[in-house]
Amino acid sequence: MKSLAALLLASAAMIGASNAMAAPNVVVSIKPIHSLVAAIMEGVAVPQVIVDGGASPHTYSLKPSNAKALENADVVFWVGDGLEKFLEKPLESLAGKATVVELDDAPGIEKLSFREGGPFEAHDHGDHEGHDHAEAEGHDHAHGGDDKHDHEGHDHEGHDHAHEGEKGHDHAHEDGHDHGEYDMHLWLDPANARAMATEIEKTLMTADPANAKTYQENTKKLVDNLDALDKELAATVAPIKDKPFIVFHDAYQYFEHRYGVKTAGSITVSPENMPGADRIKQIQAKVKELNATCVFAEPQFEPKLVNVVIEGTNAKSGTLDPEAGTLEAGPDLYFKLMRGIANSLKNCLS
Repeated sequence: MKSLAALLLASAAMIGASNAMAAPNVVVSIKPIHSLVAAIMEGVAVPQVIVDGGASPHTYSLKPSNAKALENADVVFWVGDGLEKFLEKPLESLAGKATVVELDDAPGIEKLSFREGGPFEAHDHGDHEGHDHAEAEGHDHAHGGDDKHDHEGHDHEGHDHAHEGEKGHDHAHEDGHDHGEYDMHLWLDPANARAMATEIEKTLMTADPANAKTYQENTKKLVDNLDALDKELAATVAPIKDKPFIVFHDAYQYFEHRYGVKTAGSITVSPENMPGADRIKQIQAKVKELNATCVFAEPQFEPKLVNVVIEGTNAKSGTLDPEAGTLEAGPDLYFKLMRGIANSLKNCLS
């Protein structure tokens, strides 16, 4: 009997070890997306994150440890080259054996075009030459310009988003669309997070069928939690929906579009490009004109600019953290991030 029991224990240990060995090495670009992947992989393995700590994907440089992680990766999740531009070449040169999943191409993702002109400045897109963005000035951008986001022609249903087995990972986007056309802070709408979760689940189940049931169960739990979070956030910001505010950079369009809050402008179009004196004066004038009650900094970037903008106005300053720079990576981070944005808005604008 003892020998049989010992044999059964040994077999169970071998099965457990086999499952552990089967778990893929998963690497994720940024903490908000890592949080979704970590939640789906909970109980199987812990994915690695590249842009950790207080760093920002807008200004990040790849470290040797990141390069090694990419070389050893079986699966890599990133948002896309419109956000993590620093990853585009390393994915081709280092992650040759990995399945690379660009989540901005996940089915069900809603993409919003950049807001340009006036309080949102102009994005420098080479293919926009000849477009008149000056006319955008004075338009109502409060809710992401619902009537300006024509997604026709960008239907990603049926595309192979996993890039499975493709050596060199051609990110030229054969469907012809330019990811630079879209605001890439997609995760700031829980509906987009749900779409990403479905794509993450599908990829992990393909890469690791031995743990498919766990991935399915975890994804169902995650989606249920995202649905509850969506309702919670809507209730949190409901009292301040009519109060305009200024943000450090235009990262919050998806949150606004989902919940109807009103960003009146951004100090800079992108953190890579610090604003000049004329831009600061323009935003100061906007704060006074709209009687904007709050101007929000971000923890990764210089807060002095916000203090300059609110000087001589009645506006208060606050902090928003769209890339989770102040939060510890893990499965709960996404929920802390989204609640943090909603609560910061409510506390400053109330």
